[in-house]
Amino acid sequence: MALADSAGCASPIEDNPFPDIIELNVGGQVYITRHPTLVSVPGSLLWEMFTQKNVRSLARDSKGRFFVDRDGFLFRYILDYMRDQQLVLPEHFPERSRLQREAEYFMLPDLVKMLAPKLSKQNSLGEDPCQSDPEELSPSTDMACALSSASATLPSAAAGGTAGTGGASTTGTEGRRAGFITIGYRGSYTLGRDSQTDAKFRRVARIMVCGKTSLAKEVFGDTLNESRDPDRPPERYTSRYYLKFTFLEQAFDKLADAGFHMVACNSTGTCAFAHDQTDDRIWTSYTEYVFYRE
Repeated sequence: MALADSAGCASPIEDNPFPDIIELNVGGQVYITRHPTLVSVPGSLLWEMFTQKNVRSLARDSKGRFFVDRDGFLFRYILDYMRDQQLVLPEHFPERSRLQREAEYFMLPDLVKMLAPKLSKQNSLGEDPCQSDPEELSPSTDMACALSSASATLPSAAAGGTAGTGGASTTGTEGRRAGFITIGYRGSYTLGRDSQTDAKFRRVARIMVCGKTSLAKEVFGDTLNESRDPDRPPERYTSRYYLKFTFLEQAFDKLADAGFHMVACNSTGTCAFAHDQTDDRIWTSYTEYVFYRE
């Protein structure tokens, strides 16, 4: 049986103005679910939205789907919870606090409690910065945890001593971990007959970031777009992040401020004629820059 294209995918039943199958557009992400799922938690925001009689009061997108202006990627966990009132998250889920905020917005108090920070025996809110799966720890992480534990047990008067450090003094770079970050971009420019006046240099559509998740977040912060790989644990590697800006020099400045320096670069290029009847040529290239911090 074929479904209609609009949000009214099935005919309403009795006094219910909503169809059994509902399409949602949450922050640009499309979800298709059943009406009983959306009203499964009485008193929630979705329950209030989809039990009212006036359907026209709800916002819709250009294709007739019900629109909710929230984080579309985190909504999948909200919808999973609405199905069976259970919470299942990936290991090392990095956006627990953001998901808790979404749960508060959708008025799901039980889910908010599930996402609240849990008390541990050793500290009140699990403050150990090195909590992680032992199998996921890298050698640099082991060293950072060891140094953190050692500094916590040594007297403050011996902070500048030489015990266990070979006489090395504490500097402003303490806590920085070594590692590589690679940034790459696809660029293009057009050359006409007069290459000096008609050249349009370096059109950069997107700057990609490859490397360890924790290092990428440390360097680029809020300018890092994680939407294509939102659940990546801190000690795992990714090649799916990209930057919200397109200025290479801005990326270089951020890497330099974080103590990285360039150790290698490479580029490939191709050439094609822009039009059959002109001599204009389009050069496209892919370039990578490798940065390292000791």
